[in-house]
Amino acid sequence: MSGYMRSQPVTTRKFLTPGVMVLLLLAANGLFWLGGRFLFGIGAVTHLNNQYPWGIWIGIDVAAGVALAAGGFTTAALGHVMHREQYHAVVRPALLTALLGYTMVAVGVSIDIGRYYYIWHPLIMWNGSSALFEVGICVMIYMTVLYIEFLPVVTERFIGRVNLPGPLARFNELIDKLLRLLDRTLDRTMFVFIIAGVVLSTLHQSSLGTLMVIAGPKMHPLWQTPISPLLFLLSAVSVGFPMVIFESLLASRSFGLKPEMHILGRMGRMVAPLLGIYLAFKLGDLFIRETFVYLKTVTTASVMYIIELLFGVIVPMRMFMSPTVQKSPPLLFTAATLVVGGVLLNRLDTFVVAYTPPYTYGPYFPSFGEISVTVGFISILVLLYRAAVIIFPVISLPDRRLSPQSKYSVRG
Repeated sequence: MSGYMRSQPVTTRKFLTPGVMVLLLLAANGLFWLGGRFLFGIGAVTHLNNQYPWGIWIGIDVAAGVALAAGGFTTAALGHVMHREQYHAVVRPALLTALLGYTMVAVGVSIDIGRYYYIWHPLIMWNGSSALFEVGICVMIYMTVLYIEFLPVVTERFIGRVNLPGPLARFNELIDKLLRLLDRTLDRTMFVFIIAGVVLSTLHQSSLGTLMVIAGPKMHPLWQTPISPLLFLLSAVSVGFPMVIFESLLASRSFGLKPEMHILGRMGRMVAPLLGIYLAFKLGDLFIRETFVYLKTVTTASVMYIIELLFGVIVPMRMFMSPTVQKSPPLLFTAATLVVGGVLLNRLDTFVVAYTPPYTYGPYFPSFGEISVTVGFISILVLLYRAAVIIFPVISLPDRRLSPQSKYSVRG
């Protein structure tokens, strides 16, 4: 059946379900607290202060969000740059996940800045010596690239289907011609944006690690390492395919579709070597700097580090090596979830657990408002993903117009 698949809107499922209603409530609660942040200031909603300038909004919404959106550039590199045609079915879902993820990252940065109305300053006030300047510029450009890469999905959805009502109907033909022109132009130039997206991603993924290098003694020695930029990049590359597997299996379950195990299983085989490379550098750094001595004492930092390494890297790496796991949707989903959770925990550890200012009045713990906004953002992201795959041709489905019995069938 895989030879008769094409990207289509999932019109067989309704948007509203009991699960969607729960997500809507969580999103509304998050927006309520977000409104309080803008009305009364960031200090009224969060537990941030002069000692703790960032919390989970940076650790999860931004740093983890950037890493978990890596499926966009890793899949694009695999499907387009390396010309692995068999993986094209998962490129569009990965692109949509990355697009939504980076949009939420941009919003997360905006709300975490005290003077959010100055978010545009890096565009005209360049500071080339700042690690965050490079991150900000790269994220802005890459997010623009992601929207450009998604435009062919939009044109495919509306070409030949423009049907404006009433007096606007006179513009139907003109808009259709513009869509066809845009589609032809993108078809000839898309390779430029794909390559740009891959390059830009490698830049800002590593630069987030640079930010924690310059934190110096404020960081716990287990995470304060000069190769932090390399570790951030390797972990982002390692989580790219597991994130695609994670969202693909979740989407298949949510929409009642058969998971594309012939693709996801092969993709799972590539995860173990990537995790192995990341683990080798992680352990090498641990022993070269002799920071393993901090694991001898039971502290919050040592326990979190062991959990991150054991359940986020070692266990899933062993699982991905197993042919049984590669063929089983539940086991493959479990392995992918462990990697996703491991990278999420790594960013939370690096930006929150490991960060200790020299002068503090007590430890940082996120407020209910901070947690509500983060959960609300995740809920909104899931809702937007569900709406997008219902409206646009993102997920590959059996093409009813083509069948093995038809002599006019075209494989693709």
